[in-house]
Amino acid sequence: MTGDNTQAQPAPAVRLRCDGEVDEETLVYARTKIDAALGRAGLPPVTGEVRVTRAATHHADRPWSATAALHVGDREVVVLAEAATGREVVDQLQDRLHRQAGKAAHIRDHGRRTTPPPWRGGRPVDAHDAG
Repeated sequence: MTGDNTQAQPAPAVRLRCDGEVDEETLVYARTKIDAALGRAGLPPVTGEVRVTRAATHHADRPWSATAALHVGDREVVVLAEAATGREVVDQLQDRLHRQAGKAAHIRDHGRRTTPPPWRGGRPVDAHDAG
């Protein structure tokens, strides 16, 4: 028995696809980073797809892009990233996935979103409603 009390989180059911001339090393790196961002403890089940694309035009400043369309629990999360290299786009994607999945889990844990202010269609707080 080891002293580690953390429970292993099942690997997220996220499909990784590629378009264009994406090398195997970039795909392996992407899979590792996606699993790290979405397979951490405390997140609800994650499903969806991540697409890594390398544009055929070599004169583009940022020929690499990544798009993620995911469901984190019952929340939909969409993440976009663009960069000059495959590693850079994957690193951006990981940071954004980590942040957006965390937000989706936080909303889920608290059961509801915050009430919009009155000028955005929320109802004003009455004096007897305040605690």
